Amino acid sequence: MSWINKHLELTPTHFIYFILSAFLLLYALFSAFIRNRLHLSEPPMATLVGIAFGPQGANLLGPSQWFSDDITQETARIVVGLQCFTVGVHLPKAYFSRHWKSVGLMLGPVMTFSWLVTAGFVCTVLQTKFTTALIISACLAPTDPVLAASVLAESNFSKRVPRRLRHLLSAESGCNDGVSFPFLYVGILFLVEQTPGGAIKEWVLGTVLWQCTLGLLIGLVVGHCFNRSLRFAERWDYISPAPFLVFYFLLAVFSVGIGSTLGVDDFLVAFGAGYGFAWDGWFAKKTRETNLPDILDLLLNSSMFVYFGAIIPWRLFSPTEFTPSITPGRLVGLLILILLFRRIPIVLAMKRFVPDLRTYREALFCGHFGPMGLGALFLVIEARAMLENGTSLPDPHPPKNGKHKEAIETVWPVVCFIILGSTMVHGLSVAAISVGSHYTRKEGERAPLIGGESDGLYDMVHEGGGGESEPSVSGDDDPDPPDHT
Repeated sequence: MSWINKHLELTPTHFIYFILSAFLLLYALFSAFIRNRLHLSEPPMATLVGIAFGPQGANLLGPSQWFSDDITQETARIVVGLQCFTVGVHLPKAYFSRHWKSVGLMLGPVMTFSWLVTAGFVCTVLQTKFTTALIISACLAPTDPVLAASVLAESNFSKRVPRRLRHLLSAESGCNDGVSFPFLYVGILFLVEQTPGGAIKEWVLGTVLWQCTLGLLIGLVVGHCFNRSLRFAERWDYISPAPFLVFYFLLAVFSVGIGSTLGVDDFLVAFGAGYGFAWDGWFAKKTRETNLPDILDLLLNSSMFVYFGAIIPWRLFSPTEFTPSITPGRLVGLLILILLFRRIPIVLAMKRFVPDLRTYREALFCGHFGPMGLGALFLVIEARAMLENGTSLPDPHPPKNGKHKEAIETVWPVVCFIILGSTMVHGLSVAAISVGSHYTRKEGERAPLIGGESDGLYDMVHEGGGGESEPSVSGDDDPDPPDHT
């Protein structure tokens, strides 16, 4: 036994290799069964794996030995940026020329309402300062593209949803992590700037114009230029098949690198680059058989949620010296309020103005599927760094006492708890909807397997063309199922 112990190398890093790969292998073996029969997605399962093997479980991952804000921030930046790029690539040709009003209303009135109503709940339930509540709500306002992709990915359930709605939710999730920066910096700047005038000036010039507007323009230009470059290389046989596929991933990382280097909005650069790169549908058609998004989801997104499950700050969900109002009960109450009232009321109210929402059932569906995930994780670290030192580079933690100590100590546990709750609720919603749809039918109309129905979801418009308002140009030529109800 001593000889065996001498040769064993039981380090946290080696456990990460073993546990993460074992989970991904098991999921890959049963992925079709899990997604199409159990109607489960990767994020909640990956998060549970992280919790099970983290400090609150077997304590094999030992995040205290390898966790840092720098690692979390940069990993989340790449994963979310890559997903924003993916959304831009796989939207239909010239999507925004036809659907700008629908997406604009989801990014404008809907997101503003989500930001303000969430701030009101945080301020009331947790008894924080309103500026702190505005920062927390800005982290939670956007729809997370990673969680949204896991719900909307190709599966038996997603085929029951009109592609019109899937494209709307994808476009919204791809844009609004970047659009959330102006909301985030309202609260931050009014805390760190000396005068209201200075805060407004920095918000307009630094955040809206430099970070967001310039970031989106840079992304569109980069994407369009590389589209032309790749077309040229492919036409003259300068590029082989393997690099052709790797080009997708490299361009996504390149766009995130440009954004972070120039200090502009990484996610808008990535989304703009993806949309500009695939604006004509050429690349999507070339790669439609490769399932690149599914591969990236399995490797990167699932790994990141395992990581998140291991670093959840459980001890901070109880009162501390600087956060006396944070209790498990209040956090659960806040989560319920946010899930019920953050998006659903405003999307239902805006239904008549959003062209892509044809029925109130569709509005309810889009209002519910506004998950909060890795984008919020990145934003909260960005916010905490700005409060600590005025830059986007976080200090080591726990931080020393500072001017904004209360806000710094509050934002992290609150946002992490809401991410955890949203991951579980939205990740399990597909199963709940599928089972509910099964049992609301008459016994003779039910599928042989529970949740095995394949027709369109009830009270959604599934007209010819799969519920779309444009021809398919993204490589998916299969129409959505008709509504048999």
